[in-house]
Amino acid sequence: MDHFYIKNVVLPNPAVRLLKLDNAPLIISFLFQEFKAGNRVDIADAELTQQLADYLYYLRENNEEGLYPDTAPAYLDRWTADGLLRKYYPASSDEPVFQLTPATEKAMDWIKDLNRDEFIGTESRLLRIYTILKDIAYQSTDDPRKKLKELNRQKKEIEREIERVKGGHVEDRNGRKIKELYFEVYNTARRLLADFRQIEYNFRDIDQAVREKQVHANLRKGKLLDEVFKANDLLWNTDQGKSFQAFWELLLSQKKQDELSALLETVSTLPEVQEVKKDDFIDRIKINLIEAGDRVNKTNHLLIEQLRKFLDSKAYLENKRMGEVIREVQALALKVKDNPPRGADFLLLDDRPFVELVMDRPLFSSPRRVEMTDTGYEVGDQQAIGADQYAKLYNQPFVDVDELRKRIRQLLQAESQVTLRQVTAAFPVEKGLAEVVAYYSIAAKDKKSVINDQVQEQILIANTETDKQFEVTFPQLIFCK
Repeated sequence: MDHFYIKNVVLPNPAVRLLKLDNAPLIISFLFQEFKAGNRVDIADAELTQQLADYLYYLRENNEEGLYPDTAPAYLDRWTADGLLRKYYPASSDEPVFQLTPATEKAMDWIKDLNRDEFIGTESRLLRIYTILKDIAYQSTDDPRKKLKELNRQKKEIEREIERVKGGHVEDRNGRKIKELYFEVYNTARRLLADFRQIEYNFRDIDQAVREKQVHANLRKGKLLDEVFKANDLLWNTDQGKSFQAFWELLLSQKKQDELSALLETVSTLPEVQEVKKDDFIDRIKINLIEAGDRVNKTNHLLIEQLRKFLDSKAYLENKRMGEVIREVQALALKVKDNPPRGADFLLLDDRPFVELVMDRPLFSSPRRVEMTDTGYEVGDQQAIGADQYAKLYNQPFVDVDELRKRIRQLLQAESQVTLRQVTAAFPVEKGLAEVVAYYSIAAKDKKSVINDQVQEQILIANTETDKQFEVTFPQLIFCK
């Protein structure tokens, strides 16, 4: 983070600007109390205005006079213009509603994280990091032996644990570890809901861009649809979009929902959790996740609905214009019906229309049958090509590509990479140039192989059938694990 990044990217961010405002205590405390404390996503205009008016009255009565002199509607309009609130009209109501923006939620989360937790778990976090790193290493390897080794290790640990439980050796419940894991789940769930707000706003940005193109640009339907679908596909084909789709499919599973409900009920009744539990956020996590995911899908559906309405209106306007043109042509025809034009051209069009009638298409006709003439055939000259030439044509050396791959893998067991010269030194070329070409064909299909054009290597080539040996210079070929 250099000086220009802080100046041009960080400071203009709405979350940072919120913290720098003079009335930041009013904004953050009121919006947190109304939205976050009550686990609410949308609040109607009338309700939020009344709540802010009461809150302003309370602050003025308990502080110096003249504090926050503006009215509640003026404050809400200003916060909306500053990007701290989003005001919109839902499809099912004529009354506007307010919603927190991702920038405001980030500022609230940052302030909430400033409070020193009474209990800070370090062991569970370290174990979590250790587990994630092992998962990454396990998922990234392509070696079946390493995967089997890890699976066997996990299998042995599970079998040992089963034997301990069967023998009656059950570890005492660790209250400290339960608290650590509970706080980790709490913080992860809170960040997850905040991320859903950002995904929802990404869809809203696409929707806004589409509406602006409809208003400011006279695009054809095909061009507009192409740009919209490209933007939509770009969002869904990102890692973020694919992760959300996988999350939504997992959450919609009734089996997973029942399992999550049972786990939440079990965890909430633990005495260790009751000691540190501050609110019912975890108890409502399933409902909150479903609502957040549903809002993302509804935003995407709103974009599709907006496109459909635009195309309907576009088709209506085009049909209306076509009717107007037809009526203009009819009016011109009525004017000249008593005195028709004598020229060859009665009406000129900007472009010649292409008319293809069904009756203009030719009927099906069966293809002509090829007739073979019964003519005699003469025997050719057998001496044109000698028998030795036929043998050279058909007796080409066969190169076993699988055998070449085995040779490469055998050498790579001891080395991280080998060159083609090292391979041919260990396994001499016996079938001529075709065998070397086969090695290059294997490398071209292997992403881990490298063909270095900057370095040249001489390879000894032998052909056991012709008893010939010669050296050929090739670009350096490197096989890697």
